[in-house]
Amino acid sequence: MSKLNNKISEALNTEPIEINPVVEVQPEEVIPTNQVEEDADFARSNMRTLIAKGNQAMDQLLAVAKESEHPRAYEVAATLIKSLADMNKDLLDLQKKRKDLTPNGDGFAGNAKNLNVDKAIFVGSTNELVKFLKNNK
Repeated sequence: MSKLNNKISEALNTEPIEINPVVEVQPEEVIPTNQVEEDADFARSNMRTLIAKGNQAMDQLLAVAKESEHPRAYEVAATLIKSLADMNKDLLDLQKKRKDLTPNGDGFAGNAKNLNVDKAIFVGSTNELVKFLKNNK
């Protein structure tokens, strides 16, 4: 214990508090993963499951609507049809976004062969530019 802690305890007529040393916790090593691929696979799997369950529910809902001939049942069926159609579009949009975000040649990072540069800007010092120009001659 420190002398200061002892003096304060004596002055206040209390027992000194033991202070435990602070232990530094080292962060765990982060293993880089391809989160875009994992997230896209996860979202795709969930969407496909929801579409499959929606199709099953649609069959049952249409049977209920046909038997009851109630307008509300047909309204709910129409809403579910629209939701399923939107989900199918979302699934296709997910594939497109996945291609745009992955740098494996399908998306923007690997698509350099189709890149058309109109204006190029050199970023660096004048010395680096002179060296670069001398090396190109």
